[in-house]
Amino acid sequence: MDSLNRNSRQYRLINSDGHVTEPGDLWQTRVSSKFKDRAPRMQRFEEGDAWIIEGVKDPVNFGWNNCAGLPPEEMKGWMKWEDIRPGGYDPKARIAEMDRDNVDAEVLYPTPRLSQAIFANQDEEFHLEMVRAYNDWLSEFAATAPDRFCGAAMMPTRGGVKAVLAEMDRVLGRPGMRTIVIGCWPNGTLAISDEDDAVWQALADRGMPLTIHVAMSLNMPGAHKAKLPGYGRFFDAPNRMIEMIFAGVFDRFPTLDVFFAEVDFGWVPYVKEQIENNYNRLEPVQKFGLAQAPRDYIDRHFHFGYMTDTFGLQNRQYVGAERILWSSDYPHISADWPYSWRTIQSSMSGVSPEDRNLILHANAERLFKFG
Repeated sequence: MDSLNRNSRQYRLINSDGHVTEPGDLWQTRVSSKFKDRAPRMQRFEEGDAWIIEGVKDPVNFGWNNCAGLPPEEMKGWMKWEDIRPGGYDPKARIAEMDRDNVDAEVLYPTPRLSQAIFANQDEEFHLEMVRAYNDWLSEFAATAPDRFCGAAMMPTRGGVKAVLAEMDRVLGRPGMRTIVIGCWPNGTLAISDEDDAVWQALADRGMPLTIHVAMSLNMPGAHKAKLPGYGRFFDAPNRMIEMIFAGVFDRFPTLDVFFAEVDFGWVPYVKEQIENNYNRLEPVQKFGLAQAPRDYIDRHFHFGYMTDTFGLQNRQYVGAERILWSSDYPHISADWPYSWRTIQSSMSGVSPEDRNLILHANAERLFKFG
């Protein structure tokens, strides 16, 4: 049966953190004429192609976001558009690429520096048009094969909770659109607020998880200047967990799930220990008013996506296999495409079949409503 038209599917491997590659004319063709001259566009340079984005000083290249499967010496920051794999922007080509890697389904996120620039844009009307344009394009991509794609709709950072709820109502429920990704809290800041409860309620009512990809930020992106990019993707996650727990979010919304994409999980037991230690010392004085201990909220509400975390897998009992989701980050530099199973097999020695099934597909099926 044609994989594009299957009504039911047996899942063995679900990528909880895949990425699209936005076509260079996405915003140029979808925003109103009022903003066309300001909208993100692709431009050719001597080194290759890159995005020109309002408010971003440097051209945003995309080679590292499209080099999966290349020999290491060919993995470079600059590439020409015609040299990248088509699966980033063509859903039918993406399915062929997934089949080659034996991946049954994927959760799709935007290119990080592109989405960061949109999240950070302060012109509310322009920002909302860019968000809607991306979500419309992503929903068309996901609708090609809703049993294989789950699109993470980008949420506005301008216009407050009202704008977030409006965008949720506009796009969630379209074929394949089954979660959201946020760049800050729904109220439009990096400080959680009671205003955000309306969004948590809407997610709980829909049975959809909240997702945060790596970190929340309202800063414009810059050129890659770190000596070793990507090694500390989990730095922001503990702070967001603490904020939600101590704001009482899960006491008010006990069915809300949160997924941190691309943060790994070997750090979680240490963070739980430190939170528990400080909580037990300070609770008699501070009277935090939580219905449960912080560790219990982490164990029941948070989920973590990893690409390479052998230490975490060996110590998964301190996190819970039902909290861990495999991902490849395809087509980015971190992906092991088309040999993901080799990495999986080598890192999962001694992992029980039950835990393997949870980590490789069952947790993603449950959270993102595959099948």
